[in-house]
Amino acid sequence: MRSHPVSLRAVLLLALAMPMTALAQPLTVTDLVGRQVTIPAEPRRVVCLAPGSLRLIAYLQATDRVVGVEDIEKKNPHGRPYRLAHPELAELPTVGPGGPGSINREPDLEAILRVNPEVVFVTNMEARLADRVQARLGAPVVVLSYGRFASFDPVVYDSLRLAGRILGRAERAEAVVNFIEAARRDLQARTANLAEDQRAPAYIGGIGFQGEHGLESTDADYIPFTWVGVTNLAKTWGKAGHQFVEREQILALDPPIIFVDGAGLGRLEGDAARRPQFYRSLSAFRAGRVYLLHPFNWYVTNLGTTLADAYAIGKRLYPAAYADLDPEAKADEIYTFLLGRPVQAQMAAHYGPLGQALDLVAPAKGE
Repeated sequence: MRSHPVSLRAVLLLALAMPMTALAQPLTVTDLVGRQVTIPAEPRRVVCLAPGSLRLIAYLQATDRVVGVEDIEKKNPHGRPYRLAHPELAELPTVGPGGPGSINREPDLEAILRVNPEVVFVTNMEARLADRVQARLGAPVVVLSYGRFASFDPVVYDSLRLAGRILGRAERAEAVVNFIEAARRDLQARTANLAEDQRAPAYIGGIGFQGEHGLESTDADYIPFTWVGVTNLAKTWGKAGHQFVEREQILALDPPIIFVDGAGLGRLEGDAARRPQFYRSLSAFRAGRVYLLHPFNWYVTNLGTTLADAYAIGKRLYPAAYADLDPEAKADEIYTFLLGRPVQAQMAAHYGPLGQALDLVAPAKGE
């Protein structure tokens, strides 16, 4: 039987007629714990597990590929702008409970298998556990990271770039990094010429840390203070990063300006109603120099809100340097770029206007 050679032109025409996914090759990457993971070409079915992974996929404008979400993502979206921008995510199948208790724990494998993911993104999972989960799922597991917990660590840029490469969103990942870095440079430039004794001293309380906390939850390395040029009074105690302090320490410090993170606002309001004398003893409360910020940490660090908070802090403390800026409008500019939708009005409806003065305790009789 005589064979018929296939012309080069016919091969090219056949290749052009094939879907691009058929031509694309699997991709091998190194994740944030050093594992080599092979990913199917252009994965279309994605699951995001543990704190912060879904936020990064939203920044990459790839939520249309998410096929299941943790139960925590369906509840109380107010502190997570990416969920406010994408309410449709709450309608997806549940792939486990999520929450702080999910960190570095084996997930609900049956629930994940039901949605048949092509790739699973997870934050803060040790390599050995990730290997075991991957073997049991039969799907690649890519570990991402936000770096040091409850902080703004540049390691998150590596996670964005890695997820962007996997999802064919490398240009978008770079655009997000560049946007955040441009905002950081703008913030720093506005007060770059301030002498040390011109920098406003302030305290931040109410920061979320694996749950909601009151005024005693603070951060000596709070990045919005660093960017804006604020003297962070939590450094007084000589510890780095997040810390819980005693009321007596706050009273002794008596910060002249206090910012309250929205994550702890409910706790603080309830506590002020029960123990008003403590708050009346602080000069910032007596002088009306207590101001609201939106949640810095809510299912790990809110990158966009970090920028919005920094601009609100700058506007309050250095009005001349921020005369051109409206904090609420700037917040919407940030959220629109990162998430595709303005959600500041929804944030303000739940927490209050960004940067507003808080009046939590009535004056004592005779004041």
